[in-house]
Parts: sequence; structure tokens; C-alpha cells
Amino acid sequence: MTYTQRFDGRKIDELRPMEAKIGVVERATGSAMFRIGKTYAVAAVYGPRELYPQAMQNPLKGRLRCNYNMMAFSGSGERVRPGPSRRSKEISLVTEKALAPLVDLTAFPSTVIDVFVELIQTDAGTRCAGICAAALALADAGIPMKDLVSSVAVGKVGGKIVLDLSKEEEDHPDGATDIAVAMSTRTNQITLLQMDGEVSADDLKEALQLAKKGCDAIKNVQIQALRDRYYQEGNNE
Repeated sequence: MTYTQRFDGRKIDELRPMEAKIGVVERATGSAMFRIGKTYAVAAVYGPRELYPQAMQNPLKGRLRCNYNMMAFSGSGERVRPGPSRRSKEISLVTEKALAPLVDLTAFPSTVIDVFVELIQTDAGTRCAGICAAALALADAGIPMKDLVSSVAVGKVGGKIVLDLSKEEEDHPDGATDIAVAMSTRTNQITLLQMDGEVSADDLKEALQLAKKGCDAIKNVQIQALRDRYYQEGNNE
């Protein structure tokens, strides 16, 4: 089956509608919400705080620790089983690795910065939405960063390379290749490249170019959310 028209009517290089908000968890050190399409991710940062047990402490820098979780009611299908799963543990580690290259932990020796990512509603692209929300929450917490991290999924559906796959596209009858990408758009550093399926080298190059375009657009939404947050704080002083 040739894929000539996207299920939701978007162009090949068009993202789903996006929204970002900073400071959504009052008692956290920093927090943010990021929505793309019907996928909502909320991230909260706590710390830096002393890391226990002491044997895990690094006297030269702090540690970034991420926890990803899908709420039981978040999916559109069957209820998600509460508690840690193999998938949630994998995505927690993926999130940590995607953020770590851009976070400066040298100012926080022997401490830990905990990032909790909760998916309250899911419809494809959950790990990417979680990474976007986590990057914003770290910025809100005042953690030094070289740049924001933006993340989006690209893939091949019915022979077409498309940006920001929907759930219907992931479940395409002919199969779909899903590629999760995270990058720093200022330094052009790719911090995550994870593929489910197979594509040719040429298709991968095309997909990465599309991902760069998508991450640029996402970063603009992230930056605007941070500006809105601190503009509002400045007016309240």
C-alpha cells in the first residue's frame, strides 16, 4: 500500500500541534509540560541533593537520574500496568543519555539531580515528548546547560519518510520504521538516535534532515515557553 496522504492530513514535514508550559509542579525545583498532538508529558526536577549511598557519589561532578512513567490511564487502548516495566526502565535510561551531554554537572559534586517524567496521555512519540519536557524542566530548575535538547520521531511509512509519526502511522498495515532523534540544534549534536525497523543509508540521511527541521521548530516552542515564564515572573516583581 503506497502512502500518499497522511492519516491526519498533515504534510510530510509537518509536526502535530505543540504546546509547552513552565512551572507546572509547584513544589519541584523546576518543572514543565510539553504536548505534541495528543501526547502530554510532564517533567519535574528535584535537586541537586546529596546522593545516597555515598559509595555512588562522584567528588568531581553530580549525577543525572531520570525516571520515565506512563500513567495507568494514559493510553487510548488497554490500561497501562502501574509500576516499573522493562520498557519504562529502557526509556528512563534513554532519556538520561539524551540529556546528559548538554547538562553541566561539574558544579554539583557528590549530588544527584532527579528528573521525573510522567506521561499523562499518550498517542505516539512519548519518549521524544518526555525528553522535550525534561529539558525544559532542567532549564527551569536553573541547571547549567550548553543548549536545550529537542526531540522528535521520524520514520518511513508506506515508502515515504515522514516527520512526527502518529499512532495510526506507527500501526500502518505495511509496517513502519520509527526513528527517535534528540539533538541540540545550536551545536548540531545528536544525543539520541534509536531506530525500530530498517531503512537504507539514503533514507536515514533524509530522515535526519527532517528531524533537524522538526527539532528546530520544537526548540522555538521551548524557548517561547521559557520566555513567557520569566516575562511573567518579571511582571510580578
